[in-house]
Amino acid sequence: MSESHVKRPGWVTRNVVNRLVAWLTRRGVSVWGSRVLAVRGRKSGEWRRTPVNVLTLESGQYLVAPRGHVQWTHNMRAAGGGELHLGKTVEHFTAEEIPDDEKPELLRAYLKRWKAEVGVFFRGVGPDSPEEDLRRIAPDHPVFRITVGG
Repeated sequence: MSESHVKRPGWVTRNVVNRLVAWLTRRGVSVWGSRVLAVRGRKSGEWRRTPVNVLTLESGQYLVAPRGHVQWTHNMRAAGGGELHLGKTVEHFTAEEIPDDEKPELLRAYLKRWKAEVGVFFRGVGPDSPEEDLRRIAPDHPVFRITVGG
């Protein structure tokens, strides 16, 4: 696992894009599957919030960390779940981290949907890349299967 892989957001992403998506999501407008993720901090116990894209497939719902092993992924491992907010709707969920061997098709589906938004964080790998490329980057991108109501 490449726990050191983190792609920190730039000023525009942090102060404009994320805030705009979070603002819209809090008002009930989902931007391409967006939600506000709330997860308890592993040290503080306080709720931490960040906008995320929920990947919905026949096999379930997933949270993918395009920027790598960021704070919310560490908190998710410690908490084992959290909340997804869309407007006034709050869904409580449990989370199970997906092993690297199971990630390629999930990463492919995620990139198929959101490559324009997050593709730069996947080091040139896209939805049409060979399986070996997806396997190579899998350790850099945590993926969690979420179970709502869990």
